[in-house]
Amino acid sequence: MKIKNICCIGAGYVGGPTMAVIALKCPFLKVTVVDINPDRILAWNDNNLDNLPVYEPGLADVIDKTRGKNLFFSSEVEKAINESEMIFMAVNTPTLTDGKGKGMAADLTYVESSAKTIAKASISDKIVVEKSTLPVRTAEKIKEILISNNQKVNFEVLSNPEFLAEGTAIKDLFKSDRVLIGGDSTETGKKAINALVKIYQHWIPKNKILTTNIWSSELSKLASNAMLAQRISSINSLSALCEKTEADIDEVSKAIGMDNRIGKEFLKVSVGFGGSCFQKDILNLVYLCKNYGLNEVAEYWHQVIKINDYQKNRFAKKIIKNIKGNVVTFFGWSFKKNTNDSRESAAIYVADHLLNEGYEINVYDPMVDKNRVLNDLKTLWNLREYSKIKISDLLININVFNNHYSALKNSNGVAILTEWEEFKNYDWNSFLDLMDSPIKIFDGRNILKNLSLRDSKFKLISL
Repeated sequence: MKIKNICCIGAGYVGGPTMAVIALKCPFLKVTVVDINPDRILAWNDNNLDNLPVYEPGLADVIDKTRGKNLFFSSEVEKAINESEMIFMAVNTPTLTDGKGKGMAADLTYVESSAKTIAKASISDKIVVEKSTLPVRTAEKIKEILISNNQKVNFEVLSNPEFLAEGTAIKDLFKSDRVLIGGDSTETGKKAINALVKIYQHWIPKNKILTTNIWSSELSKLASNAMLAQRISSINSLSALCEKTEADIDEVSKAIGMDNRIGKEFLKVSVGFGGSCFQKDILNLVYLCKNYGLNEVAEYWHQVIKINDYQKNRFAKKIIKNIKGNVVTFFGWSFKKNTNDSRESAAIYVADHLLNEGYEINVYDPMVDKNRVLNDLKTLWNLREYSKIKISDLLININVFNNHYSALKNSNGVAILTEWEEFKNYDWNSFLDLMDSPIKIFDGRNILKNLSLRDSKFKLISL
């Protein structure tokens, strides 16, 4: 099958950047990104590139070069599917909020709905590519849905998980560590794999394109995220011990990282990991292990989540213990720098802890607006089944500002929740006129440790 047209269902953090880079590197392909959310599509088509719904360094430049040429964003889902030979599924797979597997298993509602739509719209053979992070053997379920809803068309299902880090997604796409493609070992399965390999070969060296069976591909993504998150939780657990023994966690981290067998990546102490992948994928892995009766394995991986929760709670308790007054300024809300994604951000949980203790919080983040901050908190509290009255009472005490000076007024302390570079470049001494000294700074990302601050005027409290 010759691939001339591809479409991607899902215009989010994965679908948008990935398809933009494919369009740039494969100008002979027509790439259409579709989504059922018309507002999101409007944002992707906005003439002002600052209004793109996803913030990624370098993304606006790629969009500018490709949009309207061979990259298109549309709400006409079935039309795009019908016209394409290859369809990527990059839809959300959140953790289930009710029923069997609640709180751990992946919610496949959007995946199953997309598969039904593909089957309905297809009048010719299709290659369907899993781009979302999915539990092992989801491809089997997708193929069952496709075949049961359309027996006139041949469908081949591939697994092609993304290994992008938000904040460096464009760089990761340009120079991938590896591209993983899983598929069936049948003749048609091999042809489908080869068709996707040929697309990536336009800019990815062949030795970095790994082909596997489809189940290995699906599990590899979960396993990768679990291993990375484990490293973060490991170093964060040691930070608590350092605090008790007066060891320096940065020195310990450096010493560990210089061991070639371990390496320095993901050994940076912090208030805890967040984002759409780590927690969700680990919980999914825990659920799978329990499902297969591997309870000890499940508990091992669940501990990674428990340590992450412990770190966020420990940071919140540090603030409560060391601050006088009840107003705290948060610098940062996104789960990491260089992204506007705040899903599962540590800031949400620290804010929740403080708000429930009666604190008022001022928030400043260069890329996250008020609506997203409030929605993040409301989502958490709805999951906890808080009453509407309680949610309203808590939201009264959260204020979101569009500049850091305004967020500091009348504040009793500053908590750094995201490692934005601009926070390191502030003239912190200029804040002395805005706040009572000594200014309490709770550095949840350990980014200010080497800054020259007036010792008597500042109290820096790190992890």
